[in-house]
Amino acid sequence: MIPISDTTPHRSFPFVNYTIIILNVAVFLFEVSLGSGLQSFIAHFAIVPARIVRWHQDPWVLLTLITAQFLHGGWMHIGGNMLYLWIFGDNVEDAMGHFRYLIFYLLGGVVAGLVQVAMNSHSTIPTLGASGAIAAVLGAYLLFYPHSGVVVAVPIFFYLEIVTVPAILVLGAWFLEQLLNGTLTISTGAAVTGGVAWWAHVGGFTTGLLLAPVLKKKQVPHLPRTRWY
Repeated sequence: MIPISDTTPHRSFPFVNYTIIILNVAVFLFEVSLGSGLQSFIAHFAIVPARIVRWHQDPWVLLTLITAQFLHGGWMHIGGNMLYLWIFGDNVEDAMGHFRYLIFYLLGGVVAGLVQVAMNSHSTIPTLGASGAIAAVLGAYLLFYPHSGVVVAVPIFFYLEIVTVPAILVLGAWFLEQLLNGTLTISTGAAVTGGVAWWAHVGGFTTGLLLAPVLKKKQVPHLPRTRWY
């Protein structure tokens, strides 16, 4: 299932979410412009687990838990991440308020990065991307709007079927996929396979579920149930 949009309108202008998207795109375009200097840039600003573990030798390396959230490894990487953030982030910002959403987003990304480090602490391979923070957003969305409709494209051979399904199904299936793949990597001795940091996703999503009740407004707007088709 490929999410396209959701049926829950935002009630306030989500300027924090839009700003995060703009910053991610701007940083990625800067990456593209670097040419041969890209690898050095990523080495300095992405998360390198082995360096995080030895943070006491260079405390500034902890900043990469933030900076890595704005780096991406390719057009598909940033495109997929920003699509999910565009669809689900505005409603979570609605439910939390602007400032708390910003703190939630960054903190979710930091915890996701630390979970990835814990699962692969000796790795010297840079880890980067907004997906850990976005996973936290998905966890919060699931908690706040489980019955919201999500419009998805379902590939059927060479045809895409467009249907609307409940968020609990889309996001629940997404999380189970991350957990399954993360668990499978344990037997291989690596927490990153196929270029995907599965445990960062699991850590971010779980963080979203735990933090969302603490940071939400007193009353999340009630939404009518969507008719599925």
